[in-house]
Amino acid sequence: MNLITRRRFLRASSLGIAAASVSRAEIPAPKLQPLLTPDLDFYDVSRGTPKPHTLVGEALLQARLTPETWRCEITADAFIEDPHTKVPATLQKPLTLADGNALDLPTLMELGKKHEVHFLKAMQCLNIDTPLGQGLWTGVPLREVLKLCGRMNNVRRIYFWGFHNHDPKQVFKSSVSYTQCFETAPGDLPIFLAYRVNGAPLSLERGGPVRMIVPWSHGYKSIKWLQHIFVTNDARNNDTYAHGNNDPDSVLKTAAYVDKSLEGQKIPAGQPVFITGQVVSGPSGLQRVEYWLRRIEGEPQPLADDAPELLNAPWKPCELEAQPDWPSVLPQGVKPSQVLAFDAATGRPQSWPSRYGMCAYHAMVKNLPPGRYEARARSVDLNGYAQPEPRPLQKTGKNGIQVRRFEIIA
Repeated sequence: MNLITRRRFLRASSLGIAAASVSRAEIPAPKLQPLLTPDLDFYDVSRGTPKPHTLVGEALLQARLTPETWRCEITADAFIEDPHTKVPATLQKPLTLADGNALDLPTLMELGKKHEVHFLKAMQCLNIDTPLGQGLWTGVPLREVLKLCGRMNNVRRIYFWGFHNHDPKQVFKSSVSYTQCFETAPGDLPIFLAYRVNGAPLSLERGGPVRMIVPWSHGYKSIKWLQHIFVTNDARNNDTYAHGNNDPDSVLKTAAYVDKSLEGQKIPAGQPVFITGQVVSGPSGLQRVEYWLRRIEGEPQPLADDAPELLNAPWKPCELEAQPDWPSVLPQGVKPSQVLAFDAATGRPQSWPSRYGMCAYHAMVKNLPPGRYEARARSVDLNGYAQPEPRPLQKTGKNGIQVRRFEIIA
């Protein structure tokens, strides 16, 4: 069983977490989610019928979804539209299957010898209220890949999509602007083509052999089974996710999520209650995570995110998971100084949790009398906004305050 020391327990108590006297013996620690999610343990939201990662044998080869057969075409869109867009985008050297020069994995890996990047990123679907997992993703910036095509003209957006069973109706595409792709500040986070996660080649389940990673965005931008990139002079965002009342330019939100394991628990009186979960750091960063526990009778009505009871509740601080010993956590061959958003001198993230990443949190509550309870948690960002603010519109990414119910039994 994992343990926390007396010193760490007393530090938690000083943050307002209820505590009783502790013997010299160590006490059980909360069960927290791992910092790095194993490849096959990510929550999966793959699209397609059949799902591409279920293909086997000849179907897998025909789909170009093995390291040896993977190819990615890069072409220019012929889009023009009167009266303002009269000239299409062009590439000096398109990369196509027909010409036999489509991008292959050895070429991409060769680019990686000079341009490889590593980034710790949480994955989350815009319309699912739970993080899917977190990995250390490795690959090559999209801008370096596009340079293989030589000079480009009249490009305003860059679209990409993956394999979807040779069925036009199943194509799922996303895009970024030319500026987002090419004008990344030094040391900042580029869009990149990923071929490893946590130091190992991407599995088919994770979108291998190669997928796109857009660091600041929800998962719909990080297209799996990447097979086509095209540049266009069309300035509009026509991502597949632009349909269905979604915001296709949304970014990850600073938000805390409560582990589902607490739901429905019956905990003997006298045992501590652990409120645990994960918190994602969006562009506004993280100041703290708070929890609110209340006793309930009967079947209380759900609370809206702006309910007076919630806004005026006695929120108490949680404890964030401590940073690990990074050299022992990162994959072999990856130094902390090589990871984007880590400080090269200290080998630690510039913020904790790192931007567009996540970490676990917990609070321990003791001596609750028998009865039924509700537990909630929320984040407060560096601008002072408490979740779900500053934007409660859920179509830009679900970050509503979650509730878990449990019971203390005599």
